[in-house]
Amino acid sequence: MPAIPSFAAMPDENGFFGAYGGQFVPPHLKQIMDGINAAYDEIRQREDFQQELASLFADYVGRPSPIFHARRLSEQLGGAQIHLKREDLNHTGAHKINHCLGEALLARFMGKKRVIAETGAGQHGVALATACALVGIPCEIHMGQVDIEKEHPNVTKMKILGCKLVAVTRGAATLKEAVDSAFEEYLKDPEGTIYAIGSVVGPHPFPRMVRDFQSIIGREARAQFQQKHQRLPDYVTACVGGGSNAIGMFTAFLEDEAVHLVGVEPAGEGLEKPGRHSATLSKGHPGQLHGMACYVLEDAQGQPAAVHSIASGLDYPGVGPQHSYLKDTGRVQYDVASDAETLDAFITLSRVEGIIPALESAHAVAWAIRTAPTLSANQHILVNLSGRGDKDADYVAARLGL
Repeated sequence: MPAIPSFAAMPDENGFFGAYGGQFVPPHLKQIMDGINAAYDEIRQREDFQQELASLFADYVGRPSPIFHARRLSEQLGGAQIHLKREDLNHTGAHKINHCLGEALLARFMGKKRVIAETGAGQHGVALATACALVGIPCEIHMGQVDIEKEHPNVTKMKILGCKLVAVTRGAATLKEAVDSAFEEYLKDPEGTIYAIGSVVGPHPFPRMVRDFQSIIGREARAQFQQKHQRLPDYVTACVGGGSNAIGMFTAFLEDEAVHLVGVEPAGEGLEKPGRHSATLSKGHPGQLHGMACYVLEDAQGQPAAVHSIASGLDYPGVGPQHSYLKDTGRVQYDVASDAETLDAFITLSRVEGIIPALESAHAVAWAIRTAPTLSANQHILVNLSGRGDKDADYVAARLGL
C-alpha cells in the first residue's frame, strides 16, 4: 500500500484540494471572497479570537462532547465495539454550532450588518440563528418549503431566536434550491452581508474555514479515544451530505494510516433510481457547483440532478471539495446507506441505547450496524453522532405509524 500523503498544507493558496475547490465566481465576487479569506487569516492568528472561541466552545456549546461506548448495541450485533462521538449533546443539538460561532465572530470582526445562510434539516439554521443572537447580528435563513414542513420543530426554534425565515418554493423546494435562493439574496449586498455557508462547500475560503472550525470534533475524539483505550479506533465513520461533520471528524485521523475512514452517503430509495438518492461521490463525477469544483450529480442536460434523502440535511447534488479529493486518493472510503436502513438504525439506537439520533447521523449508525458483525470483538468503530433526532421524531413516528 502506498504511503499516505500529508494533508496538512491543504488547500493551496488558491483554495484547491488537488483538482477540487477554488473560486468559480464572477470577478467582483472573487474580490469579496478574497476579502473574507484575508479577514479569516487575520482573525485566526489573533489570541483574543482563539480565546473567545475556546471559551464559547467550553461554556456555551458544552465541549468537549463525550465518547459513549454503545455496549448493548455492540453485544446484540456481535463483532466490533461501537462508540459514539456525542455531537448531539452540543447546545442546539448538532455539530453545526461549531462553525456557526466561528462565522458569527468573523462577521462581527468584519463589521457585517447581516448574516445570510441556507439550511436543509434546519440544524445549521438553528445554530446560526443562535450564534447571531449571541453576537447581536441580524440573521436571514432560506429553507425549502418541503423541509420547512418536514422539520417543523427547527423552524419554530429559528423563529423564536429572531431570525428572518425565507421559504423557498421553487423546484424541488429542498436544500439545493435554498442554497440558490440564499446566494441570490447575498449577491444583492455582498459588502454589507456575509453568507455563512453551512458546510465544507462553496468557493474558497469556506471549505477550509468550516473545516477548521469543525476540526475540534476529531481533535477531541482522537485524544479521548487514546486516553480511554490506549489506542486509536480501527474505523471512524460519519455521514456525508456537504460533508462538514465528516471532515470535522476525519481531519485529525488523515495521517493515521491504520485508521480506516468511511463516509456514508444517502442511497435513498436505491442507487439505481436517478433522482431518488443523494450519493454524489458514489454515482457522480467531477464538475462545478455553487462556486467550487467537486463531484456533482447531473442530469442528462448537464444540470444538477434531482436528489433525495430521508434526511433533509443530506439531499445535495454536490459535496465538499476535500471529500472529492479524498475519494480520488483513496484515503477515505465512501459507502452508502438506504432510507430503509437509516430508519432501522434510527429506531434501533433509540430503543437499544436510549439515544435518538438525527436521520443524517443515522446513516453512519446504519453503516456501523451493518459492519460490526463482520469484524472481531477487539476492533473498534467510532461513529460521529453529528446530531440528535428531536427534529425528526414526528416525521419518523408518522412514517412508521407509531
